[in-house]
Amino acid sequence: MTTRLGILLLALGLLAQPCVAAEELISTARYASGEQVPYILNSAATSPKYVLILFPGGSGVVDPRIENGILVYGFKVNFLVRSRRFFVDDEFATVTTNSTRSPERIQAVLDDLKRRFPEARVHLVGTSNGTFATMDLAEYLSDKIAGVIHTASRSHISGLDARKYKNRQLVVHHKDDACWATPFSRAKASHDRFGTDFIAMEGGISVGDACEAFAYHGFNGIERETVEAIKKWIKQSS
Repeated sequence: MTTRLGILLLALGLLAQPCVAAEELISTARYASGEQVPYILNSAATSPKYVLILFPGGSGVVDPRIENGILVYGFKVNFLVRSRRFFVDDEFATVTTNSTRSPERIQAVLDDLKRRFPEARVHLVGTSNGTFATMDLAEYLSDKIAGVIHTASRSHISGLDARKYKNRQLVVHHKDDACWATPFSRAKASHDRFGTDFIAMEGGISVGDACEAFAYHGFNGIERETVEAIKKWIKQSS
């Protein structure tokens, strides 16, 4: 029998979810100046086939660091951050870092990943406000990574012509996303106008503000299904 606590935890996407694999703070990515670009690496294999760089929404400032011997970072309830556990397996690893529109910053991470996983196919995944960055970086990354995935995208996605880029682009959106800044119709328009690969998700639970992480906007209750759809697309593109 489902308890009230169980219902609440289910609504918050916290019930019966596995632990995040091998969470590790990496500080070897650096700007040319030597300044660190820290990121969190989650991996289950020493040589993953795919590495996904995750850009959360909101301010996008994850700011991972060690405090009193404990890894501390922000945006733990963000769709991408809380769903890392579903991405990570023997083939997939994730990198969680601050969302950025800076080519220099993303290049520092890419260079570090190339040294660490020279054979891995890298994809950038953003959600909500994080798609401002995925869209801005799309041209720069066109010949540098295998693909870019925009989830719960800001309305600007309707004008993104992915045909211009050498890598593959995917738009993922919930049909019932009621956030004023991320209408489903604008996400679908990117497919209708330019033929961009598109996945429409349904179901789940919507709790609280329509633009927050536990509404349909954040794929609440269908995290695993959404992640599996993305992983399937990535494998097909290979």
